[in-house]
Amino acid sequence: MQLHELQPKTETRSKRRVGRGGKRGTTSGRGQKGQKARAGRNMRPGARDLVLRTPKKRGRGRNKNNPKSPKILAISLKRISVLPETQITKEILLAHRIIRSLTQPLKIVASGSIMNAKEIKGISVSAGARVKIEKAKGSVA
Repeated sequence: MQLHELQPKTETRSKRRVGRGGKRGTTSGRGQKGQKARAGRNMRPGARDLVLRTPKKRGRGRNKNNPKSPKILAISLKRISVLPETQITKEILLAHRIIRSLTQPLKIVASGSIMNAKEIKGISVSAGARVKIEKAKGSVA
């Protein structure tokens, strides 16, 4: 047997040609007019529409909307009156774990009462807290 003598096992069936139908070659099964009826149509993907519809997260990364002033941590007089030290600084508050870092801005506010004299250095104090500290024979520097 030679190559030119080979025969297929089954009969070859002609493939149907799709998109040529219709009544005597009018619309060829594509309806009438419009983008979907044209050759080489390219519909916009639905995924792109979803991306366009979702709200964008503005102010992310480098363009983050930082507040104009940092948040000030308020510390009550009640928390300071419990401390055994007479001189109160940021380092002492950090040692007692009242604050987390020395760079965080903080202010002593007048909530609570103070009985023993405390000397406060390098910390901003509200007007009401200043009055209570000075009334207890303390000082604010």
